[in-house]
Amino acid sequence: MAVATGVARTTIQAGLRELAGHGGPAVLALGRSRQAGGGRKKATVADPGLAGAIEALAEPDAKGDPESPLRWTLKSTRQIADALSASGHSASSRTVAHVLAGELGYSLQANRKNLEGPQHPDRDAQFRYLNEQIRRHNRRREPVVSVDTKKKELVGPYKNAGRSWRNSKDPEEVNEHDFIDKELGKAIPYGIYDLGRNRGWVSVGIDHDTAAFAVASLRSWWTNEGRAAYPNTRRLLICADAGGSNSYRNRLWKRELSRLAGDMNITITVCHFPPGTSKFNKIEHRLWSQVTSNWRGQPLTSREVIVSLIGATTTRTGLSVHAELDQASYPNGVKVSDTEMAAVRQRLEPHDFHGDWNYTLRPPRQHTTST
Repeated sequence: MAVATGVARTTIQAGLRELAGHGGPAVLALGRSRQAGGGRKKATVADPGLAGAIEALAEPDAKGDPESPLRWTLKSTRQIADALSASGHSASSRTVAHVLAGELGYSLQANRKNLEGPQHPDRDAQFRYLNEQIRRHNRRREPVVSVDTKKKELVGPYKNAGRSWRNSKDPEEVNEHDFIDKELGKAIPYGIYDLGRNRGWVSVGIDHDTAAFAVASLRSWWTNEGRAAYPNTRRLLICADAGGSNSYRNRLWKRELSRLAGDMNITITVCHFPPGTSKFNKIEHRLWSQVTSNWRGQPLTSREVIVSLIGATTTRTGLSVHAELDQASYPNGVKVSDTEMAAVRQRLEPHDFHGDWNYTLRPPRQHTTST
């Protein structure tokens, strides 16, 4: 055997003794190449303080180490390994990765948007009030819509988040940079989501996200769809965020809504979500999240592509969406004079609870008391 394998006779004899002393055939049946417990020890066994040192470097705030050398840097496994060496622990970047993923339960994570900031003391009360307004309008079979502007989208061959199925040899090629195309500009989708009909209406603007654009989108929805869907209604409830183009502080928003109420000859009630709670607006997860999912990985190469992708958005629960391009101009900086605002206030009725967030605008011929 020594001649055939080139292994020393003493080594072969030691192996035979080992097999004889440890149940030879059983060891071979398990397919082991060495005795149980043999081989190099884990780094955390050889250095019991290693795992704790790695976690202290990875999470200095949680571990109460304000002097950590990695407190203000990107904590890569290589940087952690270098910091360990400086503190008397020997470990490679691969060892650090194994300890983080295996023993400490770490993984590569992105930031999660979940902190809402300071809560308004009347936050929960406003949610209850808004829900009661929705129930009241639903009982009377009156339209309830949720409105909001989706984030502006670059128009052109730019990278769009997400992935879609394509031939592996023919990936979609897009620009290396995200510099805005001066001719194509940005698209500004403003949405109206009809809660009762599970139906979305989106006006894709190309100018500015202003209150005039927001109300023009509402006017377009009512003229082309809302009036036919609710032929006998005399009331409309709008659920809107506290900020943006439909902010409760925006004079232009209220002036344009007052004009809309007069032109439509219906009463418009607006209830705003408390500041910092826009993610609870129904349109965010009923419409915008579905639009984002539908066009994932698809470059928004033209305004027509954007309109088509939004209009093609559907769900298994029955969502359908109409989208159209609005090429009108909506300049920034439009001022509403005190005289104009005084005329608006004659038809604007603040509600008893938080009249700044909840108010009703009536057409000129209606003179009833506040809701």
